[in-house]
Amino acid sequence: MPLGPTPIERLNRARADLRMGVPVVLAAAGRHAVIVAAEELSAERLAALRALGPVALAITVRRAETLKARAYDGDIARIVVPPEAGLDWISGVADPADDLRAPMKGPLASEREGDAALHRFAIQLAKSAHLLPAALVVPVVDGIGIARREGLTHLDLDSAAPEFARAAALHPVIAARVPMRAAEAGRLHVFRPEDGGEEHYVIEIGRPPRDKPVLARLHSACFTGDLLGSLKCDCGPQLNAALEQMGAEGAGVLLYLNQEGRGIGLANKMRAYSLQDQGFDTVEANHRLGFEDDERDFRLGAGLLRSMGFGSVRLLTNNPAKIRMMEAMGIKVVERVPLRVGRTPQNDAYLATKAKKSGHLL
Repeated sequence: MPLGPTPIERLNRARADLRMGVPVVLAAAGRHAVIVAAEELSAERLAALRALGPVALAITVRRAETLKARAYDGDIARIVVPPEAGLDWISGVADPADDLRAPMKGPLASEREGDAALHRFAIQLAKSAHLLPAALVVPVVDGIGIARREGLTHLDLDSAAPEFARAAALHPVIAARVPMRAAEAGRLHVFRPEDGGEEHYVIEIGRPPRDKPVLARLHSACFTGDLLGSLKCDCGPQLNAALEQMGAEGAGVLLYLNQEGRGIGLANKMRAYSLQDQGFDTVEANHRLGFEDDERDFRLGAGLLRSMGFGSVRLLTNNPAKIRMMEAMGIKVVERVPLRVGRTPQNDAYLATKAKKSGHLL
């Protein structure tokens, strides 16, 4: 067994590097580039990147639409970073926090020649690290030499991209009895993904039979709603109502998925909240940040259900997308069980946006 990292382990190392502001070298089809997350860029590293060649700032088409920038590559735009541009300019393009105060970022010039595969993957890596979806990219000739000389992680897209695209395998770590307010007969199962991502949990109420549809909920972690009792969303009441219904019926499973903020992470969720305070709704805020409406991976839920031995569910949800994903992943949804709880004056507009723009059945 070799001691060196596998492609999955290299991916996780690259995510950790980007979160620390450390560059990563990407390679594909004989092309190489040095990338660094825009959010964690330092002046010293910006100067070092410029010494390697022309710098581009890769952003998503959602962010490009806000900035009125050309996205010649369809889903992303490669913004030319002017030689005189500093950290403030880069931050202003990547982060929408000051868009209303300083709306004019440009004129912004976009690259349109050449392949954008490395830029696209750089954004995907930044997203998976829960950073702003913006990365500086510098094409280089001797990528392997730079990685060795500077001690940087080197990723080849031929091996890394397929691992990145597939759903991470989840492995059970431990399970133990946890008596709860909703039901004394409770067990908590901890699952760890092999890609080094956040652990996910299954809360099992009673001993639900595996040969019958189980009352189930896919609940995405919400620190503000679940722990703080935030009135801006309905997550906390949904969590408690689902557990109470399972307790009342004597059986059920709640999948607690660590996909905070619809998959964008808590820091970006707070950025979205800040934009909502400026007057944007939840979908508009995500788009201005450069994210899609929903960045979650519901394949994780299907994988956990299969690991627990369940093949069919009565799904506690108001979100038809969860039903479609479960069915697509081979989990039969025999019934949708509504969860209409948690409406407050503070989240009325939020729920209306979820119904209008995301198709939630409220």
